Amino acid sequence: MIRAGAYALVGVTVLTEPGMQPAVLSVAITAYGLAGVAMLLWEVLRWRLDQATPMPSMATALLPGALAVMTVASGAASVLPHVGPLLALAVIATLHAGSDTSLTAGWAILGAGVLAIEISALIAGGGVIIVLGYPLLLMVGLLVGHNRRAYRVKAEQSAALLSQVEQLRAEQRRVAVLDERTRIAREIHDVLAHSLGALGIQIQAARALLTDHQDVQRAVGMLAVAQRIATDGLSETRSAVHALRADPLPLEEEIAQMVTDHRQRHETAVELSVEGVPLPLSAESTLALIRTTRESLTNAAKHAGHRPVAIRLQYESNGVTLSIRNLLGDHAASSAFATLDGGYGLTGMQERLLLLGGTLTAETENGQWVVTARVPR
Repeated sequence: MIRAGAYALVGVTVLTEPGMQPAVLSVAITAYGLAGVAMLLWEVLRWRLDQATPMPSMATALLPGALAVMTVASGAASVLPHVGPLLALAVIATLHAGSDTSLTAGWAILGAGVLAIEISALIAGGGVIIVLGYPLLLMVGLLVGHNRRAYRVKAEQSAALLSQVEQLRAEQRRVAVLDERTRIAREIHDVLAHSLGALGIQIQAARALLTDHQDVQRAVGMLAVAQRIATDGLSETRSAVHALRADPLPLEEEIAQMVTDHRQRHETAVELSVEGVPLPLSAESTLALIRTTRESLTNAAKHAGHRPVAIRLQYESNGVTLSIRNLLGDHAASSAFATLDGGYGLTGMQERLLLLGGTLTAETENGQWVVTARVPR
């Protein structure tokens, strides 16, 4: 609409100019008409390119030609007396040649317009302002068009970059969701593995009491403990999922509570020692040490029942070290190795700590089964 308004304004200004000679008026009308047809063709070609209609290559090839006709016709006629406003149409054409065509086509259109102005000025006897000023105005229009195209290309690149950033953020959110699901699955696995392992111990003990000793009262007590373990397991599963999104758990209190529960359930002496100044740990690091303690106590109950267990929690400047020791006989040690190496408890603990940059060792030392876990600060 702006271009159409400018075209109409130029036409009114030129064609209503008083005192114009008939020959000059005929040239002005012809140039004005050619410029109008070229502008209309140019608008149609731009619309076809924007709509991605068939044969876009032909439209692309005809676009510079339409701009060249508009530039040459308007520029050549603008040197005549009272027809100078037609130069505005030539400037509009070179501006869009710089922004909508290739670099070579834009300069070719400018050259054709300058040549038409110079030839027409030579024939009509134009002054210095026409000979030098009009080509300069066309060049200014072309340079403005180049700048306009540069801004448009920059805007398109920025939009593409923004789209890529949004896609990257979406992918990061998707990966974060998958990581969250993996962590939750690992927590649930560890809790259920511990609960089911403890349940197996209680049920096996209750069956032994019923079949070997016919001690119904103690067997009922064992089953009551098994029921409590199942209830605690469900509660721990919920808290494990919640802990991933909550503040870090108090490590000393959690381990102390596990020590108390182990003493009551298995009637086993368990000692806990804490050394150093407590360090703030992430929720995942805290949960890893808690799961390691829980798994180690479960294994101790399986393979070294009623044997004392010693837990040492040591805070250092660059991390936390947790060690769990329990006495083992020769037969118990071999069964412990077979179960731990063949099962998933030790492997799961090791994988958990490796993901956090920590380490886990499990070995016999002076007749003791020693599990040592370390997480960095």
